[in-house]
Amino acid sequence: MRNSFASQLPYTLHTNRELGLMFANKKSLAHFADAEGRFPDVVLRYLRLFDRHVQWGRLIRRDHINPPNQDRPFALHRILFALPPHEWRVDAMIELMDSPVWGIEQERREGELLGYEDWMNAHFLKLRFPNRNGD
Repeated sequence: MRNSFASQLPYTLHTNRELGLMFANKKSLAHFADAEGRFPDVVLRYLRLFDRHVQWGRLIRRDHINPPNQDRPFALHRILFALPPHEWRVDAMIELMDSPVWGIEQERREGELLGYEDWMNAHFLKLRFPNRNGD
């Protein structure tokens, strides 16, 4: 079921559709994150689908662990998948996620890296930051 925020978007989120969108060349990067050792079984099963394509050389996978810090008492495990020509997006996403500040520009960059089109990012940002110009 879509939450109220997602229902206000004039497009469908990539969530749970990442792999198909990647092979349709509509998405170049998929990003999953949870506390280290805490990914739910349903997500682990989904990740195994991606891993098959990693074994076949169709995708690259990178795991990145952020240690606990003062704001987060647990290690954060990020798993990123990219189409081989877009491997650069993995490093860009890790760098972005490690940013000490987060705001409209970081949200826009995240959307770009994940493969959302500019008009989608603009609409998302208008909803996410209603008192700012997201264009």
